[in-house]
Amino acid sequence: MKILIIDDEKSIRNAMKDILSYEGHEVVVAEKGKEALKMVEATVFDLVFCDIKMPEMDGVEVLEKLQQGYPELPVVMISGHGTIDVAVDCIRKGAYDFIEKPLDLNRILIALRNGTEKTALVKETKTLKRKISKLPDIIGDSEAIKKIKEMIERVAPSEARVLITGANGTGKELVARWLHEKSARAATPFVEVNCAAIPGELIESELFGHEKGSFTSAAKQHKGKFEQANGGTLFLDEIGDMSPSAQAKVLRALQENKITRIGSDSDINVNVRVIAATNKNLKLEIERGTFREDLYHRLGVIVIPMPSLAERKDDIPVLANHFIRQICDDYGYAKRKITVEALKELQKYPWTGNIREFRNAIERLIILCDKSIGLEEVKMYVNPLFL
Repeated sequence: MKILIIDDEKSIRNAMKDILSYEGHEVVVAEKGKEALKMVEATVFDLVFCDIKMPEMDGVEVLEKLQQGYPELPVVMISGHGTIDVAVDCIRKGAYDFIEKPLDLNRILIALRNGTEKTALVKETKTLKRKISKLPDIIGDSEAIKKIKEMIERVAPSEARVLITGANGTGKELVARWLHEKSARAATPFVEVNCAAIPGELIESELFGHEKGSFTSAAKQHKGKFEQANGGTLFLDEIGDMSPSAQAKVLRALQENKITRIGSDSDINVNVRVIAATNKNLKLEIERGTFREDLYHRLGVIVIPMPSLAERKDDIPVLANHFIRQICDDYGYAKRKITVEALKELQKYPWTGNIREFRNAIERLIILCDKSIGLEEVKMYVNPLFL
C-alpha cells in the first residue's frame, strides 16, 4: 500500500514513516497541505494520514479538497487537540477515521488496517462494476454522432433489420448493441458472429447448426447462432465476407424465418432480429458478383453509415478525456492532464484505424508520460513506430 503522511511536525512525520515502512508499506511525507495536494494529483495513494492543525492550509481544508477530487481515498485525521466536536466534524466532512496525539502504535495500525481494507474493497468493487457494467456510451457531440444517436432512438424500438456500414474501428458493434439494448428484445440474447473470422467451410455449421454425424468432426448435435439468438438479436459482423452458399441460406432464413441444421431434413422456426455490419462497399461487391443483391435488400431495410474519426474531429477532445479517465482508472494511475496544444495536434492526424487506433494512442501516451500530455509527447509517441 502507498501511504501519504501530512504533518507539519517533523518528528511525527518521521516516526509514523518508520512505523508504517516497517509494516511493509511505501510511505511518502508532506509538511504542508498544498504540497500534499500536488502529490495526490501526481500519484495514486491508498491511504492518507493528515494532521488538523497546520499553517497556511489546515487539515480540514485538505480533507475537503481531497473529498472533492478523490472521494474514495480514505483519510485518517490526526489532532493534538482532539475533542468529540472536532472528531464529529471531520467524520461528517468525509474523514474515514480520527486519532489523537500523542499517537498510539496500536491505534495507528488499526486505522491503517481498516483504511487499507476499504481501499481494497473499493478497487474490487470497481473491477466488478466494470465487468458487469452497462453498455458503454457512444461518445461525441459532433453532428455526425448526433445523427447516429437519433437514428438509434428511432430505429431500435422497431423490428426492422439494420445494416451498419463503415470502416474498421468506427464503432459498428457498439451501435448494434445499442440497437438491441433499446429494443423490446433487450432482455433476450444478443448473439454475435464475425463472418470474416470463421472459415468458409464452417460458417454454415456456425450459423445454422448441425446434427451428430453429419460430417467427419460432428461428434454431437450443435445449435447454430440463429437458434441461440431465437427471440433476440443476431449480429452478423463483416457480412461482406460470407460465402455465397451461406448467403443463400441466410436469405432463406430472413424470408421464411426458418433454418435447417446441416444433416437434417427438418425445418426449425426462428424469431430473430438480424443486424448486419460490413466495412466493404456491398454495392461494389454486388457488381463483382461476390454478394447477393437480394440479400443486400433484405438486410438493408435501414442503413446506418458510421462516420470515420476524420469526419468527426470535433469529438477528439471529448474522446481523449474520456479514454484518459477510463485507462487511468483501469491502470490505477493518477489522472493525466492533456494540454490544448496536444489536443489540437491529435486533431491533425488522419486516424485511419479510427476509434480503435485513437484509443491505443491515448493508452500509449498515458503509459509513457508521467504527469501531463503535451504537444511534444504527442509528436513523439502517437506514431507506434517511434522507437
